[in-house]
Amino acid sequence: MAKRGADGSKRTLVGQGLLPFGFVAAHKPMELTAQAGLILVAETLMALGMEAVVTAELRLRKRRRGLSEYDKLQAIVLLLAAGGECVEDVRVLRQDAALWRLLAREVPSADALHEFLTLFHDEQEMSRRPQKGAFIPTENAALKALGVVNAELIRRAVSGSRPTLATLDLDATIIESHKRGALGHYKGGRGYQPTAVLWAEEDLALADQYRDGNVPAGMNTKEVAQHAFSVLPNCVQQRRFRGDSACYDEKLLKWLCQQKIAFTVSADMSPELRAVCMSNAAQWQLFEDRPHEVVALSEVEFTPGIWPKNAPALRYVALRFSGKQGRLFSDGKETKYLAVVSDRDELSAADLIDWHWEKAGTIEHLHDVTKNDLAGRLPPSGRFGANAAWYRLNLLTYNVLTILKRHALPERLRSARPKRLRFEVFTVPAVLRTHARQLTAQLGAAPLTVEELVLARGHLRDLHQQIHPFLDGKSA
Repeated sequence: MAKRGADGSKRTLVGQGLLPFGFVAAHKPMELTAQAGLILVAETLMALGMEAVVTAELRLRKRRRGLSEYDKLQAIVLLLAAGGECVEDVRVLRQDAALWRLLAREVPSADALHEFLTLFHDEQEMSRRPQKGAFIPTENAALKALGVVNAELIRRAVSGSRPTLATLDLDATIIESHKRGALGHYKGGRGYQPTAVLWAEEDLALADQYRDGNVPAGMNTKEVAQHAFSVLPNCVQQRRFRGDSACYDEKLLKWLCQQKIAFTVSADMSPELRAVCMSNAAQWQLFEDRPHEVVALSEVEFTPGIWPKNAPALRYVALRFSGKQGRLFSDGKETKYLAVVSDRDELSAADLIDWHWEKAGTIEHLHDVTKNDLAGRLPPSGRFGANAAWYRLNLLTYNVLTILKRHALPERLRSARPKRLRFEVFTVPAVLRTHARQLTAQLGAAPLTVEELVLARGHLRDLHQQIHPFLDGKSA
């Protein structure tokens, strides 16, 4: 079977490939989209009134013409939610005219988005970076404003439920990069090492600090934690904190104690603490019997040299890992020791360790998703500030998807990763029809049923109504 083309040539349809059909170009642009489900991401931003927030906070343009800051922020969030890995991927979304007709928005170009990200960079501040040694640049006004946008999104998202408990987990992660400005990190490669803080109960990223690869994870942890706690709404009365050994810092521990914030932090295994763990004073009890090792725990009495004598005593729970059948750890020894320091005395030693280790499923999950399901691992620029904004926008997108899952989607998708959301929710085909000036999108078959999609939109409409008092200026 053949069909004559516009130029008079014959094009073979059957025989293009192995299956018995042929591809041809449509005579005119088709009013259809393969990603109708992405409108739920846009409507989540709308439900929280984020356009007004972005307009008020991100005043980046010198001239008030062209696409707004909100147009560009929403485009990046949709790009990341859809699976884009770089700014140039917006060209694929720009080709989906039907999607943008549903969203009633123009699509920024890749050049416009690169220019947008550049506004978060401060070359004068970066000129202060020394040739050697760690340096954390001060954020410029634009980058701070983007943090305010994320903080406002969080406060609005929880304004209806008014949670009273917040456990904050802080951790750094390595982003490998071969950008010219990327610096070496402790694992031997080059890249960046941002720190992030997650609100565990709500699965929301509260704060972050973008850093060069050579910045120690333990640098300025107090300041990062303080900023994260400041984002919490007033309804939170119980505050808790968990961190790895990078948080074993005198300033941070003192501040947590002064603020009466319940915490657990992995302690540095100093020679003095190791001696206490290996002494006869340690009373070991079985904690876990694993296939290749036995884990025992013991309460130990220890006062670090950094701790003032008149300060409240800290609780130390030591862990001993003993290899089975001659198994050796990476340092060539049969036994390894770890310890956790805490100000919590209401939990047993075993429960304290269990609670501390829960952060592996929270903050480490955040790092995993933002780097592997979103595009946090792919800095888009050679400019530090642009990369910092990109990472923060990845965290903001993570938060938007969390809010979408918790407030609108079916329960079976509550813990879904972005990859699953794309497969089951976002890639819904739809054909656009206009009748009596009413635009409709006729949905094709999809894992997410039409009823579930309509219900999700209704839940987002209800969320918008629910937070109206908050939008009018009342505190959460």
